[in-house]
Amino acid sequence: MSTGSVGIVKTHHFTFAEPPSEMKLESGQKLGPITLAYETYGELNKEKDNAILIFHALSGDAHAAGKHTAEDKKVGWWDSMIGPGKGFNTDKYFVICANVIGGCKGSTGPASVNPKTGKPYGTDFPVITIRDMVRSQKCLIDHLGVSQLLAVTGGSMGGMQSLEWAVCFPGTVRSVILFATAACQSPQNIALQEVGRKAIINDPNWHGGHYYGKGSPAHGLAVARMLGHISYLSDVSMGQKFGRRLQGKEKYSFDFSPEFQVESYLHHQGDAFTRRFDANSYLYITRAIDYFDMSDGGKTLADRFKDVHSKFLVISFSTDWLYPPYQSEEIVRALKANSIDVTYNNINSSFGHDAFLVDDKKLAPIVGTFLSHVVKKK
Repeated sequence: MSTGSVGIVKTHHFTFAEPPSEMKLESGQKLGPITLAYETYGELNKEKDNAILIFHALSGDAHAAGKHTAEDKKVGWWDSMIGPGKGFNTDKYFVICANVIGGCKGSTGPASVNPKTGKPYGTDFPVITIRDMVRSQKCLIDHLGVSQLLAVTGGSMGGMQSLEWAVCFPGTVRSVILFATAACQSPQNIALQEVGRKAIINDPNWHGGHYYGKGSPAHGLAVARMLGHISYLSDVSMGQKFGRRLQGKEKYSFDFSPEFQVESYLHHQGDAFTRRFDANSYLYITRAIDYFDMSDGGKTLADRFKDVHSKFLVISFSTDWLYPPYQSEEIVRALKANSIDVTYNNINSSFGHDAFLVDDKKLAPIVGTFLSHVVKKK
């Protein structure tokens, strides 16, 4: 069947962990009530065994495919991979995507109202981890009546959530598909994210995280996004897209205004990001990523996978320097050490880390074939 769109979709909201049954976080603090924004595509079959849970990356949300209205100019962030005949074929599978706790697109986060004060949490919101995100998602899956997932999948931070799902709920996950991710956050990436956080915190409009109703630290958030966006691309893709071309001029101005096309692009990306994302959410989510370490607690990565029985597909990209291929290969070796069924593909792509979002022509057939084999081995 030819590929198509999932059409007009609706965002749903699920609220749980109502006091006094708040969810205990890894930090020891409690959070509740919790609301998760989520969307679904396709239909859950009678056996309830065709569900795929998709996780977004740092700046993503629950809107992974389709449009909310016919007039929308943009589709969901992974529309190229989700839909009839696509990699995650909604003619066959029931696809679920939820916004993480700590986010700012309908799920409980720093911008949400603290029921104890009647004001936005701000930095009174508790620090969350990838595992906290996963445990909240498990509540959503239980609410939807799905006892076993055909697959969990995501790229970057979404891959981290997928790994955590496989370890925390091994009997619930039949297969895991990882894109451009790692088993822990590297020191280099922690350093990059700290620079972005510092830009936000040093913005005079941050006000210790309690800026709601007072404006926002838009300048700091824009700088953080500019830095992050550089890490999503590659030297090759920047050269192909921008080179050293100037923006709207033929000669240097000999000042410090943006002159190169790549500079203008980064400024546009930073400014656009401030209109759709909350600065505090950026702080909380990047910190959750930095804390992520599958071997945490002194165990080796192989030890963490000893109770995992899922089938794995691991995909890396040749020009990804944020989560380079060797980090995916570490995951593959740890899985093989436990005799876990794993397929590994390092895809030659010029798109850098962003390849998992844009190189769908290479990804879709690999993913489609893998899922077909998982279904056959019921």
